[in-house]
Amino acid sequence: MLGKTDNTGKSSELTKRILYLLLILAVYRVGVHIPTPGVDTEALQQFFARFEGTLLGLFDMFSGRALSQFSIFAMGIMPYISASIIIELLTVVWPHLARLKKEGGQDGRRKLTQYSRYLTVGLSLFQGFMLAVGLERMTMGSQSVVLVPGISFRLMTMVTLSAGTCFIMWLGEQITERGIGNGISLIIFAGIVEGLPSALGGVFSDLASNEQSILRMAVLGAGVVLIVAGVVFCERAQRRIPVHYAQRMVGRRMMGGRSTHLPLKLNPAGVIPPIFASSLIMFPATLGQFVDLPILKDLTMRDNWLYNVIYVVLIVFFCYFYTGVQFNPEDVAENMKKHGGFVPGIRPGPRTAEYIDRVLTRITLWGAVYVSFICLMPNFIMNYFKVNFYFGGTALLIVVGVALDTIAQIQSHLLNKQYDGILKRGMTGLGRIQPRRRL
Repeated sequence: MLGKTDNTGKSSELTKRILYLLLILAVYRVGVHIPTPGVDTEALQQFFARFEGTLLGLFDMFSGRALSQFSIFAMGIMPYISASIIIELLTVVWPHLARLKKEGGQDGRRKLTQYSRYLTVGLSLFQGFMLAVGLERMTMGSQSVVLVPGISFRLMTMVTLSAGTCFIMWLGEQITERGIGNGISLIIFAGIVEGLPSALGGVFSDLASNEQSILRMAVLGAGVVLIVAGVVFCERAQRRIPVHYAQRMVGRRMMGGRSTHLPLKLNPAGVIPPIFASSLIMFPATLGQFVDLPILKDLTMRDNWLYNVIYVVLIVFFCYFYTGVQFNPEDVAENMKKHGGFVPGIRPGPRTAEYIDRVLTRITLWGAVYVSFICLMPNFIMNYFKVNFYFGGTALLIVVGVALDTIAQIQSHLLNKQYDGILKRGMTGLGRIQPRRRL
């Protein structure tokens, strides 16, 4: 796969796009280290050290450790992701949004994006205010996290964090438009991998202090490579349903008469199910830090069988739920029927929709099993090898998925440049052809 990207330097436009991407990510990483005024960052980091493995720890990882430092990017891009998911779910139950999505075309998608931005601002203001109120109640012994609490601190924090989220949203859109890849995904990717060097440094320090053996670390490294290879294989896996298009007369031309396929991914829901499942399963862990209930502590132990069972059930549920929201077999079957397409041996229309739905249901089951296995495997690795595995299952899926998508877009850009070069050479050759002289 990487061998096809060797011609990157030959495309000046692609080089500019990659450099622009790196510049925007550098701006994002600088903003992560700009603190919000009025907060004792050292006391806050000590407070977050107690919450590792909870919902706050998950949000801190997605924000690139900006939340534990309480920088201007403390909320990260999560409000925009939440707003986009809410708008996506509302298109199922709200007829106006459903019409914009199905019949609005490019203007409709632009309108839905505008609604997502407005909702992002509202969620950011609300979450920023709640974070400010929560910070005022945090203490480390007798030391308060907030230096000067009050309404001025709440308003300043609310506006600062909301502006930071909107700026990150703008950076992501600039990457998508002028850089390479999906900007929002790449910002999350950068936030997750920023702690990888320190994690590798911890592994080498354990080897140097003889706390871990070289053989055990070699086995662990081989296991990690196999897991990553399995994620790559499953993320690219497809179930291809054959589709034939009958010949039909359009004007004076005969159209159709070709065969293609309908690709169904093994994991059509992507990383949304593990994110939602992690958020719900970590909520008792976060609540258990404030309420002394034994049952909450039992539910938050990752080596507990009840925790693993609930986690897997939530992943399977959200896999089916989000796939049902994103993919409508009836619409696909109707579009195929309009263009003269049919699945061999299946009648067009409702029968085709039932067949696609049955195949998608089976694929989603195997996809949910695959996602559950990847999400649980880091816990087993940490328990067996007694080592802190930096990448959780959700983070691993995000990192590998974003990397594959970015490489695919680079290859697509190079392919388009090759086609453009062929067309230019062809037009230049045609321009050199001299017209025949008249006899």
